[in-house]
Amino acid sequence: MTDATPDATPDAPLVRHAHERGVTTLTLDSPHHRNALSRRLVGELHAALAAAARSDSTRAVLLTHTGTTFCAGADLTEATGPGDATDAGDVTDPTAAAASGPLGLARLLRTIIELPKPVVAKVTGHVRAGGLGLLGACDVSVAGPGATFAFTEARLGLAPAVISMPLLPRMDPRAAARYYLTGERFDAAEAARTGLVTLAADDPDAALEPVLAGLRKGSPQGLAESKALVTAEVLRVFDRDTAALAGTSARLFASDEAREGMTAFLQRREPSWAR
Repeated sequence: MTDATPDATPDAPLVRHAHERGVTTLTLDSPHHRNALSRRLVGELHAALAAAARSDSTRAVLLTHTGTTFCAGADLTEATGPGDATDAGDVTDPTAAAASGPLGLARLLRTIIELPKPVVAKVTGHVRAGGLGLLGACDVSVAGPGATFAFTEARLGLAPAVISMPLLPRMDPRAAARYYLTGERFDAAEAARTGLVTLAADDPDAALEPVLAGLRKGSPQGLAESKALVTAEVLRVFDRDTAALAGTSARLFASDEAREGMTAFLQRREPSWAR
């Protein structure tokens, strides 16, 4: 989760596209904002994923980032600002609604999981809170030596509710309990050990070469049907829990305790409950 510093060029896309030999690369490009999950970034990522799904030339999607942070989670300036909609149902514009609040995040994660093309993440920087949900939704993820991870929600009066849907089916339960509760930072090797990422590598690009080479050889039907097999259980969790967990998240974001936690973070001070 992050405080917001405006990006250098306000009208520049926050998600950049490139395509090479069957792989569409989507780059989160809001480094001054630490690639926070603002409504605009989420909306652009939705659109980019939809375009990749329609592309006959795309065998796989590679999700990566510019700057030192892959994704810092929720945009706290939107969450604490006037007129915030903590539930997408409160937003009247349909485009904005798809990218807003807990339901907007749930839709984004489900879009990645349901995409008929494999989605691979390359992480060379920090990942916090909701950004961890993006990794959980991806089919394969590689983290470099500069990557760090933390579930920071409990320190802000929140909980990793929506992102639990793709993460808890894949992570070691004891590790999830520890890091959900403590908010400790951990490195790429620990992320791989716990199941948060597929592998840690000193050279992520080299580690990705055999993964992407294998995906390029897959047929569209073969990749889509194989992905459906390994994501079926996660999608059942989404079917069962999305409404309840989005409601939990919206309730927490609207609470006085979370307001204090987020405000303290933005003001770079300890919250009132810290000991």
